[in-house]
Amino acid sequence: MKKLTPVFLISLVIALAFILWGVIAPDNVEMITGEIQGFISTQLGWFYLLAASGFLLFALFLIVSPYGKIKLGKPDEEPEYNYLTWFSFLFTAGMGIGLVFWGVAEPLYHFYGPPTQEPESNEAAAAALRYSFFHWGLHPWAIYTVVALALAYFKFRHDAPGVLSAAFKPLLGDRINGGIGTTINVIVVFATIFGVATSLGFGAAQMTAGLAHLFEPIVNDTFTQLMVILGVTVLYMASSMTGINKGIRILSKTNIILAIGLMLFLLIVGPTVFIMNVFTQTLGSYIQNLPSMSFSLNTFTGDSAWVEDWTVFYWAWWIAWSPFVGTFIARVSRGRTIREFVVGVLAVPTLFGGLWFSVFGGTAIDLDINQNGLVYDIMGEQGMEVALFSVLEQFPLGTAMSVLAVLLIMSFFITSADSATFVLGMQTTNGSMNPPISVKAVWGIIQSSAAAVLLLSGGLAGLETALIIAALPFTIIMIFMVISMLKALKAEKAALQQQAAEGDRTPRLKEERKKFREEKERLLRDIEEMKKERVEMRKEREEFKKERNAFKRERERDKDK
Repeated sequence: MKKLTPVFLISLVIALAFILWGVIAPDNVEMITGEIQGFISTQLGWFYLLAASGFLLFALFLIVSPYGKIKLGKPDEEPEYNYLTWFSFLFTAGMGIGLVFWGVAEPLYHFYGPPTQEPESNEAAAAALRYSFFHWGLHPWAIYTVVALALAYFKFRHDAPGVLSAAFKPLLGDRINGGIGTTINVIVVFATIFGVATSLGFGAAQMTAGLAHLFEPIVNDTFTQLMVILGVTVLYMASSMTGINKGIRILSKTNIILAIGLMLFLLIVGPTVFIMNVFTQTLGSYIQNLPSMSFSLNTFTGDSAWVEDWTVFYWAWWIAWSPFVGTFIARVSRGRTIREFVVGVLAVPTLFGGLWFSVFGGTAIDLDINQNGLVYDIMGEQGMEVALFSVLEQFPLGTAMSVLAVLLIMSFFITSADSATFVLGMQTTNGSMNPPISVKAVWGIIQSSAAAVLLLSGGLAGLETALIIAALPFTIIMIFMVISMLKALKAEKAALQQQAAEGDRTPRLKEERKKFREEKERLLRDIEEMKKERVEMRKEREEFKKERNAFKRERERDKDK
């Protein structure tokens, strides 16, 4: 525990205080957080919509800008992970457990309660899937992109500490090493704890529902959910001891295999043509309506409460999750260019998420249309967490697939929690790329305890409330993060232009160097020839001397005679 920082101590005190409050007075927690959440949703919904759309525009700008050539690392560095491993990391950390929870439930909710359309109509079905695409598409991944890019850029290109406060160096200078930087990092930890705790709560609720669905003696209640949290906590704590290149890497690939297997099963045995038609049509409708959906609050038509309950909630969820997911994505993205990074993070998960909702949500809507609201009625009686299992049981091998779904949820649960302990450890040890096991253990216990407290104080509604509250301060931090990034990238513009100018002069310089080498070699050859000629002249002189001496001796002998 030698690498502890003030961020660790302050964050730990705040988290423990919240957990203690929730244990002592859960009703009070529910009342106060509910009032705060109500104010944020009704008064600041516009702020979340503008912020999320702004982050998406910033990400799209980076793709087409000259900054896209910049590497997240040194110029000669190559990516640490191949594409398959990288995408499995993105999918697992970014949304895995949420996709499994909402894949059936959300489209059905929108089908029976659309924003402006007639419920249970064809228009409502189209809107249900379009908004599911919207809530899990480009906007959330743009939010993750902003945080991950800021961390990766400053960490790997400028060797800054791997904490989010380091991204504010262009704006704050050395003040990031003082109280302001500590405050930023504490907010990051606060948002991460409650963002991850919310997902763990959803995962525990769905795992419990699946187990109760498969095994009659098990009861789907709060106590069982708490036992599930306890059991999975032990598993992900064990995984966290192995490090990112073992536990998380293996689990991420396992998640991808299980998720694709489950999705392909339902695609094949379900209404295949209908599903692919839904995917194709909804993808086009999503792209066509993206601008209007991004800024719609239903101010003049429809129900503004729908936007507050769904879109604002989701944008808050993604923002609260972004410190965790962003830090993790940054950690596994070293060596990629900004353009490659942004395209990869935006496009691949968005398309996969769209296909997931087409398969599970499209199948659920098709079942309800043909069987008079079968799945929706089960959701109303037993809760939204049973939606997936009620769909799977309508097909052959439904029980086996439900078992696979429970395993997938558990695997996502473990991976998300394991990744979160890594991120929390990293953020509270001044950006250590390998946080101490003891620190990760502390945060593992804290986040599971927070999930348990939120379930006790308000169930799933309590989880949603905590998300919206945790996201607000971090949204403000993200806005200034974008400004700081732009300032840093602008400072690199001169360097990029200089590199381009040097690139233009390179052929001419090479030609001149070649001529210089040839001239030098010619001169060296001439010098060697001159040396040889001088040696020959010396030899000739020696011969001449010898002949002259011989001539003198001959003359002297003639005189003596």
